[in-house]
Parts: sequence; structure tokens; C-alpha cells
Amino acid sequence: MPEQPTDRAALRRANLAWVIRMLREQGGLSRAQLAVLSGLSKATVSTLVAELTSRRLVRAGGVAAGGQGRPGQIVELDTDGVRGVGLEVGVDHIAATSVDTAGNVVADRQIHFDVLSAGVERTIDKLAEVAGKELADVVGAYPAGITVSVPGLVDTGRGVVRLAPRMRWREVPLADGLAGRLGFPLDRISVDNDANLSATAEFEAGGMRGTADLVYITGDFGIGAGVIAGSRLVRGSIGYAGEVGHMSMDPMGPQCSCGRRGCWETQVGLAALFHALTAPGDPVSDPNRPIEERMALIRSRAEHGDQRTLGALHQIGAALGVGVSIVVNVLSPAVVVLGGYFAALPDWLIEPARIEVAARAVVAEAATVRVVGSELGFTAARTGGALAALSRVFEDPTQVPERSEKTEAPA
Repeated sequence: MPEQPTDRAALRRANLAWVIRMLREQGGLSRAQLAVLSGLSKATVSTLVAELTSRRLVRAGGVAAGGQGRPGQIVELDTDGVRGVGLEVGVDHIAATSVDTAGNVVADRQIHFDVLSAGVERTIDKLAEVAGKELADVVGAYPAGITVSVPGLVDTGRGVVRLAPRMRWREVPLADGLAGRLGFPLDRISVDNDANLSATAEFEAGGMRGTADLVYITGDFGIGAGVIAGSRLVRGSIGYAGEVGHMSMDPMGPQCSCGRRGCWETQVGLAALFHALTAPGDPVSDPNRPIEERMALIRSRAEHGDQRTLGALHQIGAALGVGVSIVVNVLSPAVVVLGGYFAALPDWLIEPARIEVAARAVVAEAATVRVVGSELGFTAARTGGALAALSRVFEDPTQVPERSEKTEAPA
């Protein structure tokens, strides 16, 4: 049943949001069914549905089966009217995706881009260019917003990247820079950490959809964790929860991008993988090759029994399991989802990781935690960004202009 705020406008927004939530969770429903579930009158439900229809958030579906009297018409999400856009900045790429209100990906693009060489301003220029093309793809639909994924510490309230060691970014006003270049409203642009957005995507649209307690571990040059507890994203007291890549695993180990030594990232990040299984000149280490192509080469070698490859993958998998066991003992999730390159090599990484988790679990129950590869792979962060952008209109559907309004949506 929807909440009951005392303010009439707030009550209307809450009721509209409740209808959207029910349709997302249960699929198409008739007005009569919505009235029963909400406790609202059929007339009130009809008014809410009419408004949501005018905002292109719902539409008429088929006819409800069963029941007595005249069959009711199904109300369902309108997957053509509104889009969420997710952007992603990585060390070696820029990517964008857009999703509809049902969470389906409707456009996706990725380009190779050397962020380190380009520097901050040129990178934001290129990000704006990619974003502009993505917005052009959703012409005719209302862009609910843009959320940018970054591998670093983010002040989400200001849209500022506080620190992204791998990209050598510090105090970068990314939301401001993107809004200025795109001419897109600043209040509809947000920035967040890649692991947080990946965890959001896994919880809302991935193979572990709806799992109330999960940890998502990114597998990239940097390593991070997104934590879902009680079906909510955990940010911590200052907003930077999940920096597991910088757990100190070997104080005398190699230097990390953060300036310290022996961080978990130095043992299981992409750089560690390439160092362990390649020699100079190996195409797997070629930064100009798409990461998916490089993973395919590694899989092919492993499948053909290449001993160096198999040894390196077992080494990485065991080190991965040691770190995951710490996360499991601290947070006690039901599932640990391995993303990024970990998800591209599950046949060789997951089992040694599971063995280490089982061996290091403090209590027997912790040893039963599921360790799985993400079905979203390398697209998780930008998919999570697109879903996060959509969440603003799910929480307040009145942000989407009605068809009768002469509001021009930026493109």
C-alpha cells in the first residue's frame, strides 16, 4: 500500500510512484487489481493511470483474464517513453548505454580511449561526444537523466571525482563539465563509483536480481566492491564504502596506484593478470586491443591447456579467494558476484576462489556463500548508471513532462 504523506502534492507523487513500483515488480495489472492492492478507490487509480499515461510511463496492455463482469484492461509499463542513460569512464575506454523503463538495454556503445594520455579536459570532451550520440539514439523518448560511472572516490552530492588513482584524477568536477558541454540540465546528471553502480545493476537487472544481501567485486585494473545489504546500497558514513582493492595483503609487495604497497589490487587486478601470464610482445597485453578480444585469447589458451596460462589463472583465483574471504567474514553476504574480467574467465577463477573462501571462513555457515560470475560482465557499471538515472523518475514520476506540456527535452 502506498505511503500517506500529509501534503497533497507529495501524496500524489507517492501514489504515482507506487503504481510504477507495482508494475515493475508484478508486471501488468488491471485498474481493479491496482485498487485492491493499494486500498485506493477505482476512480483514484484511474486518475493516476491517466496521468502516468500522459507522462508516457504506462500504457494500455491486453485484457485481464478471468474474473466476473466486463474484462478489465491491463496497465503496463510504457517502454518507449522514457530512457535512462549510463556513461562509463575507464582507464582505457569510454562507454555509454541507455535502458528503458523495464531495464532493457536499447543502445550501447564503447570506444577505446587512453584516459591517462588525454588528461581530464580532453576526456570530458570525448565523454560529452559519446553522450551526445547516446542521447541522439533516444530521440522521441524523454531522457530521465545521465549517471556517470568512474573507478574512484566520488562526492555524489556534487558530482565531483575526489580521487581516481588509476586515471590520476583528483577533485574533478565531472558533472559540471559534462553539463556545460552537453547543454543538459545539471540536476539530471550524477556521478558515482563503478562498483556501486555495478552492484545496483546486479541487484536490479542481473542474475542475482532481488538478492537482499550481496557484494559485487569489480574486476578491472582497479578492484572495488559494491555492497547491497537489506536491499539497499551501503555507502558508509562518508560515502566511500567498498574500497577493498586497497586492503593491504602484503606490506612488502609491489607498489599500488594509490602509493601504498601490496594492495589486493596489485595481486588480482588486470595488470597483475597480464604480468602473470604474458611475455613482452604478447597480444594479450596490447592496450590497443579491446578487452573482450584479449579475454577471448586467454580463454582459448586455457581451453587448449597452456600451462603458463593455467598456472597464472590459478594464482589469480587463489589470491582472489583470499580477499573475498575477508569480505565474506566482515559482511556475511548471501552471494559474492565477480564482475569485469573475473566474469569473463569463470571456469578458471571461481573454483580456486571458492576453495580459499571455504578454507578461511570463520564459521561453517560463511563457507556456504555463493561465489558467482556476473552475467552483465563488462557492461555492469554503465547499465547500473542507466538504471540509477531512471530511478529519479520512478521515485517522482512528475519529473517527466506530460505530453500536453511544451517542454523541450534536451537531445
